[in-house]
Amino acid sequence: MTEAEELPQAPQEARTIFGELFPEAVRYAELLADAGVRRGLIGPREVPRLWERHLLNCAVLSEVVPEGVTVCDVGSGAGLPGIPLALVRPDLKITLLEPLLRRTNFLQEVVELLGLDHVTVMRGRAEEVMGKLPPVHVVTARAVAPLDRLAGWGVPLLRPYGEMLALKGDTAAEEIQGARAALSKLGVVGTSVLQVGEGLVDPLSTVVRVEVGESPGGVRFAAKRAKAARTSRRRR
Repeated sequence: MTEAEELPQAPQEARTIFGELFPEAVRYAELLADAGVRRGLIGPREVPRLWERHLLNCAVLSEVVPEGVTVCDVGSGAGLPGIPLALVRPDLKITLLEPLLRRTNFLQEVVELLGLDHVTVMRGRAEEVMGKLPPVHVVTARAVAPLDRLAGWGVPLLRPYGEMLALKGDTAAEEIQGARAALSKLGVVGTSVLQVGEGLVDPLSTVVRVEVGESPGGVRFAAKRAKAARTSRRRR
């Protein structure tokens, strides 16, 4: 029996969440269970819980993403949460940012197979793409790094008054507390812990919201971004 054959049938909640793009969500789940496992992007033990633990858990992030904004999914990996978010929110313009070639190849294949015209795949690390990627309204992330490090990568990619939305676990509040010094240096003006997916996922998905003010990333990161932009223009 292959991993794809072990993929459970999609729960009813998936039809509710993905709506007209439910068939595309099923196709994505099948790709994760097959090519995603074979290429080492997801562990085989995750296949039986792909829907509840991964696809639905990520898709409900859409509840707190503003309408019509630009999004960068940092450390996208196998496309979580970026691809489920793209399936439920065609109004968003999403960049899947991932440094590893085998993962970006998989992501590009998925984007093309699912016809996600509003999604772009970019290879690179967050600290490398400043000046190449226009500042975005929202940065998303899941299982990438502790909050202090994650903010150091994600916050500098934000536009003024943007926000980072990180899917976290039960220790979200403790992570915020431990990262306060780092967040302050980055120009963060507000943090909160949100619960999303009421009536759709159990347990609810936990999201850490990190809001920035007029100068996201702090002075040092703003200077680095400006330098990168100048270098990029000279190379054109």
